[in-house]
Amino acid sequence: MYKTPIIMFGIVLPMTIAIAIIGACVVVNSKLNHSFEEKQRKYTTNDQNRKIAQAIEIQIGKQRPHIERWANDLNRETASAFSENLGKIRSELPAKEFQQTAPLNRENNQAGFGAISAQNSSRVSIGFRGSFRTVQKAFLELETRMPRLQLEQFDITPAAGPVPQLDFKVTYTSWEK
Repeated sequence: MYKTPIIMFGIVLPMTIAIAIIGACVVVNSKLNHSFEEKQRKYTTNDQNRKIAQAIEIQIGKQRPHIERWANDLNRETASAFSENLGKIRSELPAKEFQQTAPLNRENNQAGFGAISAQNSSRVSIGFRGSFRTVQKAFLELETRMPRLQLEQFDITPAAGPVPQLDFKVTYTSWEK
């Protein structure tokens, strides 16, 4: 007579409540573990991004003097900067192997590469005579000192005369601010 209520309230109900509590604990534990793993993954990603950003900031910090120098170079007038740098280069090279044969010719209109760009530019043409190696060294030095130059046209012809030299005619696009 009391057997059914005892089984029901003494065994089945407590077991059902215990299973429900254990099930709820498993679900909550699973959600907590998933949330923890997600937060841990986001933290790891964020930490990696922070380290990458710090490395980039260090690289930018090292380049800052160059950026300032380039900005100052862009603010200078093309012809004077070109002439000044060419004068420094000419003083370092042997006079017999490097001579300027044509004056600096600057065109303010946007022609060549500058014609298809919204960036301000001018064309600079100049002629040289000399040995290939020396003039090549001069061009390397000039383009290193003036990174805003972009070679547009380059002509080499044998020079007339007893000394084996070459005539160079060069046209650059000079990007300006």
